[in-house]
Amino acid sequence: MPMLGLGTWQNKDLDQCADSVEAALDLGYRHVDTAQIYRNEKGVGEGIAAADVDREDVFLATKVWIDQLAPEDVKRSTDESLEKLGTEYLDLLYVHWPAKAYDPEGTMAAFSDLVDDGKIERIGVSNFEPHHVDEAAEVLGEYPFANQVEIHPLLQQEELRAHAEEHDYELVAYSPLARGKVFDVPEVVDVAEKHDVSPAQVSLAWLRAKDITAIPKATSTDHIEDNFGSLSLDLDEEDVAAIDAIETTDRRVNPDFGPDAWN
Repeated sequence: MPMLGLGTWQNKDLDQCADSVEAALDLGYRHVDTAQIYRNEKGVGEGIAAADVDREDVFLATKVWIDQLAPEDVKRSTDESLEKLGTEYLDLLYVHWPAKAYDPEGTMAAFSDLVDDGKIERIGVSNFEPHHVDEAAEVLGEYPFANQVEIHPLLQQEELRAHAEEHDYELVAYSPLARGKVFDVPEVVDVAEKHDVSPAQVSLAWLRAKDITAIPKATSTDHIEDNFGSLSLDLDEEDVAAIDAIETTDRRVNPDFGPDAWN
């Protein structure tokens, strides 16, 4: 899984979404993330088809929404996602939240069936706390490939990072720029000025230094290119320590149906 991907949350205009995906892939991105609830899978698929990149070279992920997590709905909605995306398989399929129709045993069994059927290559979860990941692992007989959660300098997720390291699964950071808040964090700005780069690049490079994949949302070519530039930025130990020491916590995503510990 490439450590930098293109996030597509809120990119609902299908033509714009397709253009963004095509531009990102032609620039060098090889990881695209979407979700059923984003209602842009068709645009993502059109962007992949239009790019000068073979489908097998693209790591494509989507997520099953919380009202589609009953076993029969998982399978039906995934077939619909595959059709919209114009692909025969997904590199990674996530449970979007452990909420509403989610049942560890039934939902995970349905995901396993999709692997057996060749429709998905990897099983992921999203917005799971450590105990949710453990429950999923019990059913699957192994830990999911990845857990996608909000992570950025203002929400450093030490407990989840330790759990992922202990059990050898990937963490994927959504909202890795704290929905723009990192641009106002003095520690991040100071590191950015030191390296003559953007605060966005610093936040993404900090995540990479922690072995965390990031999927920043971007629609404009300028933002797509700026985020991609983070791959050329290597923070030194002093930079990483300065960001690690940030004490402010600011969770940007906290819906009513989220895990109880968040509310």
